[in-house]
Amino acid sequence: MHNSPGLARRLGTFDAVVIGLGSMIGAGVFAAFTPAAQAAGSGLLVGLAVAALVAYCNATSSAQLAAAYPTSGGTYVYGRERLGPWPGFLAGWGFVVGKTASSAAMAMTFAAYAAPPGWERPVAIAAVVLLVAVNYRGISRTATLARIIVVAVLLALAIAVAAVWAGGTDAGAANIPGDGLLAHGWHGILQSAGLLFFAFAGYARIATLGEEVRDPRRTIPRAILLSLAIAAAIYACVAVTLLAALGPDGVASSAAPLAEAVAAGSWGAAAPVVRVGAALASLGALLALVAGLGRTTLAMAREHDLPHWLAAVHPRFQVPHRAELVLGAGICLIIAVADLRGAIGFSSFGVLVYYLVANLAAFTQAGPDRRYPRFLQLLGAVACLALLATLPLASILAGLAMFGLGIAYRALRLRRATAR
Repeated sequence: MHNSPGLARRLGTFDAVVIGLGSMIGAGVFAAFTPAAQAAGSGLLVGLAVAALVAYCNATSSAQLAAAYPTSGGTYVYGRERLGPWPGFLAGWGFVVGKTASSAAMAMTFAAYAAPPGWERPVAIAAVVLLVAVNYRGISRTATLARIIVVAVLLALAIAVAAVWAGGTDAGAANIPGDGLLAHGWHGILQSAGLLFFAFAGYARIATLGEEVRDPRRTIPRAILLSLAIAAAIYACVAVTLLAALGPDGVASSAAPLAEAVAAGSWGAAAPVVRVGAALASLGALLALVAGLGRTTLAMAREHDLPHWLAAVHPRFQVPHRAELVLGAGICLIIAVADLRGAIGFSSFGVLVYYLVANLAAFTQAGPDRRYPRFLQLLGAVACLALLATLPLASILAGLAMFGLGIAYRALRLRRATAR
């Protein structure tokens, strides 16, 4: 057990739902539909349903575990408590490394919409510095900014959808099927589901904030399921709108399909609203990612799975300030030197391993801690493995290399500890 200071419980259900939505909406609506359409065409609609089902299974596992272990760290803690130190470490390592890359991708997505040409990387770094500063000042400020961003993004999406359907484009139900929902086969559909699963992963941020939620046994399960249901409805609406406006091939070939769909109609003047919405959505996702990463790093540092000095909690602001500063520096370094085009697949690999551990951990719970039937955890675990196997080969290889480094790091640390 750790003896470092605890965090302050300041978040209610509404705040937790908003942080979860801020994590999901930014990643999914503006980043995941293009690669999903490349993999499955119009079958991305089936892939979206599969991803939502897998996310639901994983959400029930996360909710059940978070109610029993209301502390920072999410599945890292659950894996340690229910399965042992190694499964917990693999979950935590996958989350921290994968989501650090994902944070860099979100910052670059923001800059792609908001920065002048040639200034994308400096603007992305500035965004990271700003949001790390907000997180540093306390979780209440994080929740307040997340609330503002989510409202603005939802308004922008509503305008975009209305512009497509009422703006005199060629949008219509006849465009949606393309060559058929199953034209790319089930492998393509499952690959699209694995990529779209990236968009649902934000609800995990609620569980990683478990030490800062009021009445966690009630609040966390409710917030996880509410945020997932709202996000799934939004994704379905946007997916149908994009396919109706551009067709499967148009979605697959566009770097910014929602903006392109709006610009094609008589409401083209609304396209800047979409750009602003995309920029804000990316900021919202980045804000929640930094918060979740800091708490998971805190939990791993408490157990010496990461350097213990990262477990410090700021005496005034009650946040893991060292962890957040180090993570912010790491994200900025990735932005400065890396090509981030494969970040979605790379992040999906780490997140799927994270939830595989969550499902296995929840399966072991019994008695008053059990809230959902075990078959949901079995289905979630099998689905995570299936989606892992159908990710693009480059994402699989990068993910395996990432976990190989983590295993080597922990094995070396344990050997040194034993030798003392």
